[in-house]
Amino acid sequence: MDEIIQEGKNVQEAIAKALNELGLPRERVDIEVLEEGSRGIFGLISGKTARIKARRKKEKKEIARDFVAGICDRMGTEVQVNITEENENPRQVILEIEGENLGLLIGKRGQTIDALQYLTTLVANRKKEEDYLRVIIDAEDYRNRREKTLEALAKRMAEKAARNGRKVLLEPMSPQERRIIHMTLKDDRRVKTYSQGEEPFRKVCIEPN
Repeated sequence: MDEIIQEGKNVQEAIAKALNELGLPRERVDIEVLEEGSRGIFGLISGKTARIKARRKKEKKEIARDFVAGICDRMGTEVQVNITEENENPRQVILEIEGENLGLLIGKRGQTIDALQYLTTLVANRKKEEDYLRVIIDAEDYRNRREKTLEALAKRMAEKAARNGRKVLLEPMSPQERRIIHMTLKDDRRVKTYSQGEEPFRKVCIEPN
């Protein structure tokens, strides 16, 4: 049960009843007052009961999932969005998009799915007072395939930089993809890596030691 309408002698009583029925603390429930209620007059005319609508607040992961599903629906793409993995430290959720013909959603070099992931992260973290949630969106195992491609690219470019004695500047990448390059080469003593430039054009530089 995610939403109920409850009555009481006053708003406070109606809220207490609703929280008890939902089995949730006050901070996890949105309350909408439908009728304030009123006291009777001299005991001759009975007062009105208060009525409220209580709705369970969505968790950030649910907000993210529903946002992605809504975007896909507006794009005319029939998909199912599943929460496939969660981590607590750091807080992270992976949303897996399942459906047919997802190439359009992924986009060239993952630009579309990266943009969707960025927007979804912003939407999920609108309430800044809560813990930050990192959102990763995947489709057709794109993230895993892209990671392998980037690892191979990093090793090739490190070999080139070490052989020629000149730094190599890669194409602009998302923070997640730049991290893959850095992690792949962190133990390669021939080169060092660092990022330069401003988002969204920030690049990884591979420089010989």
